[in-house]
Amino acid sequence: MTQSKPNHEAKPSVWRSLRNGLFFAIAILTIAYAFQVTGVDLEEFRKESRQQSRVRVMRALARPDVFDFDRAETTVNSPVHLPCPGGVEPQIQREESGEAYVESLSCSAAGEIITLTGYNFPPNTDVVVSFVPGNDPNSTLALTKARVKSDSQGRFTAEVELPKDRESDDVQFLRSYAYRNVGAPRWSKSALDTWDKIIETVFMAFLATLLGTILSFPLSFLAARNLMKNVRSPLTSIALNLLGWPLGIFFGFQAGKYLLGLSGSFAENAWLNAADVVIAGLLVYIGTRWSLSRGDETPSGVIQRALQELVSLAVSILAIYAFLEAGNLSMSLGSAAIEPLGAFGFVGNFLYQSGDILRTITPALAALVGGSILSSRLGRFGQSLSERLSAGAARAVNLILAAAAGGMLFVGIGQTLNWFYEIGNPFYIVILPAVLGAAGGLTLAILTKPKAALSIGLTVYYITRMIVNAVRSVEAVIMAIVFVIFVGIGPFAGVMALGLHTIASLVKLYSEQVESILAGPIEAIEATGANRLQTIIYAVIPQIIPPYISYTMYRWDINVRMSTIIGITGGGGIGFLLVQNINLLDYNAASTQMLAIAIVVSFMDYISSVMREKYV
Repeated sequence: MTQSKPNHEAKPSVWRSLRNGLFFAIAILTIAYAFQVTGVDLEEFRKESRQQSRVRVMRALARPDVFDFDRAETTVNSPVHLPCPGGVEPQIQREESGEAYVESLSCSAAGEIITLTGYNFPPNTDVVVSFVPGNDPNSTLALTKARVKSDSQGRFTAEVELPKDRESDDVQFLRSYAYRNVGAPRWSKSALDTWDKIIETVFMAFLATLLGTILSFPLSFLAARNLMKNVRSPLTSIALNLLGWPLGIFFGFQAGKYLLGLSGSFAENAWLNAADVVIAGLLVYIGTRWSLSRGDETPSGVIQRALQELVSLAVSILAIYAFLEAGNLSMSLGSAAIEPLGAFGFVGNFLYQSGDILRTITPALAALVGGSILSSRLGRFGQSLSERLSAGAARAVNLILAAAAGGMLFVGIGQTLNWFYEIGNPFYIVILPAVLGAAGGLTLAILTKPKAALSIGLTVYYITRMIVNAVRSVEAVIMAIVFVIFVGIGPFAGVMALGLHTIASLVKLYSEQVESILAGPIEAIEATGANRLQTIIYAVIPQIIPPYISYTMYRWDINVRMSTIIGITGGGGIGFLLVQNINLLDYNAASTQMLAIAIVVSFMDYISSVMREKYV
């Protein structure tokens, strides 16, 4: 026999009730303060002036200026005196223009309401009555309730209020104006301008997406935690790697400048440029294949590896020179092809600008190549040195190298800050940073084991993530303002702003996709003895291509929409035209641009969904 347990009902908790009531009161107070701060007030919404403005703007937006017609205009100018001349009584007068005529008073007091009756105007057409001052017959003043619609017989009646501050001894006029469209429709100027700018907008987004994809693809691997957490190196290798970067960048930049000047001597000879590209390309191909071959551990193998290092350096220099000569060749061919190609001259301009870009980035590219070569070589040497030395010797070497690397790193930071803030004092930009950096390096060398492998990969991961998040937090509109200062108003500034924002966004999306891949293929490839680059190529990339395509197409869609906004800041595209028409209160033209934006965004969304369904 089972004994039933007493059923104790849960007693209400006073504290829980008070806490819930407190949370509710805080929520109400927060919302109330938000109303106060944001100025929520419907009195402004209910004003008659606001109602009139809303109706006017909404009606204008509902009538986009897409088509133009030839116009048959009807204008009748009715003279009026303000006020009536002395001793003259107002009389009904009739003014004609062709078959149309208007009856109105010949004079009236300023501010009075008078009636105009029109006949034989275009039927079912808007008629606008405006005031024409006698001293300026080319200008018109808008009147209250001055827009009416003629009936099916072409008749209208308008009651208008005369201006209160336009009294004059001269005769003035009330102009009754109407028009009707005749002939076939044709594209309006707003439609043609919108077409040009929407094409510019789409290709701005395309170039920005292309640039962002190219640069964010390799960076995404540095921002993937699962790939970087196992990258470990001894302190000796890390310190030598850091010391190699500035030296390599300096020598690489100087070499790039020298090669740039050398290739400039042959910039006008396209045949010589082509021959240089072919010869240098063949030598780079042959040298690369030989330098990648493996030598044995015999003395001849050691000599071969030493020669391979020299050949690798020569191959890098030849590759940069071939890069420069390709730029020269592209500029020569492009400038020669612009005029002969006629309507397709943009192809020649593309070749010329591409060559100019190649030549412009060569010194920076050479600096990166030099830094990567020297740092990787010194890093490998540091790895080998750490393995061969005893623990005591390794600690002594680490103390020296870590202090030097820390001091150099902090001096570099000090020089960067000096460039921005123009400090100028050597103590604050050289001596103090060097001491602090060296002290930090010594501390690290003391606290770590001499041959311990430090997690350099995670350090690179966190730095990359921090930079990407910082860039991504700045809106593309702000970037466009900065790049307008760099390269001037126009779509190029918009491309650069969108491209930089795209890099930051895609690096985040790509890296998160890398972090979610299966670990099995990576472990299988690493088990074969593959290096890190081979692991990424054969185990990582096959798993990420479909989502990468999806993210890239989605980003292009986003860039199309964002490019309509950055145009407001002068970054080119249809946004510039849109804000210009809004500032001019030309809402019909603005409606045309808004319609084009909606069509293009919808079309891009459809194309993107089709491509994702087909390829992803």
